Amino acid sequence: MTLEQLRIFAEVAALEHITRAAARLNMTQSAVSAAISALESRHRVTLFDRVGRSIVLNDTGRLFLKEAQAVLASARAAEAALMDLSGLMQGNLSIMASQTVAGYWLAPRLAEYKRLYPGIALGVRIGNTQEVADAVAEGRAEIGLIEWPDERRSVSARRIATDEMIVVVAPGHPWSDARPRTINDFIETPWILREAGSGTRHAFESLVQSGGLEMSALDISMELPGNETVIGMVEAGVGATLMSRAIVTPLLKSGSLVEANVAPLPRPFFLLRHEERYRSKAADAFDAIVSASGGGGGSGGEG
Repeated sequence: MTLEQLRIFAEVAALEHITRAAARLNMTQSAVSAAISALESRHRVTLFDRVGRSIVLNDTGRLFLKEAQAVLASARAAEAALMDLSGLMQGNLSIMASQTVAGYWLAPRLAEYKRLYPGIALGVRIGNTQEVADAVAEGRAEIGLIEWPDERRSVSARRIATDEMIVVVAPGHPWSDARPRTINDFIETPWILREAGSGTRHAFESLVQSGGLEMSALDISMELPGNETVIGMVEAGVGATLMSRAIVTPLLKSGSLVEANVAPLPRPFFLLRHEERYRSKAADAFDAIVSASGGGGGSGGEG
């Protein structure tokens, strides 16, 4: 068993798809299939169930995945320790960010990092808040960036910026009339929401609960896994949503969306790091850039 086989297995397990895993790994489909087959044959186990043209991680595969991820995390930590001897002239840094952070906040920080440390290869992935926190806890990402608190054992969370969440609707929606609305009025309209586990969904649920309402009292028309899809449905007039001001500002300016007269909700961004795993100088340098960019933030630059 090799680290490369473990790396391939972990990627296939995450995607449950040979072709997509091969593309992510920059390998041929046949090479990925051969690595999985070799791993299964050598140890006389079946890690995936083949269902038609699909593959599904089975119980044995799920148990092995936890061990494989632990070994890969240890290998990355060992590599990071060696790379630190190069004084940030070379190395790798794994970052995972939630959708809003990645799309509308992270880019200028990454650009500054690459300007200062061009020899460090950045591996950036995107998921929802829960997925990011899991990745840091399991050692699959050294830096995590999320939109809402998500506690994990041995994972520290430091507030780095403040976003602002606002309710938006289509121009023809009844709430586009600028009349003040409160949380009690939320029962009047259908809602288009992000999926459970996302920071945006956490923010909405927190806002509703702060007004003494239950989520079950609302008309949740759709739950969708991406900001763009949610915004598209709101533009089409299906309902209202709560979204980062930074995301919808261009659409507010163009008139495609209208901000409803509901009090905005401040939302913190957090940087996650594991408290017990090796902390590389590459990650420390990124942490310093984020800190220097200003932790308080606001709806303009830090959203």
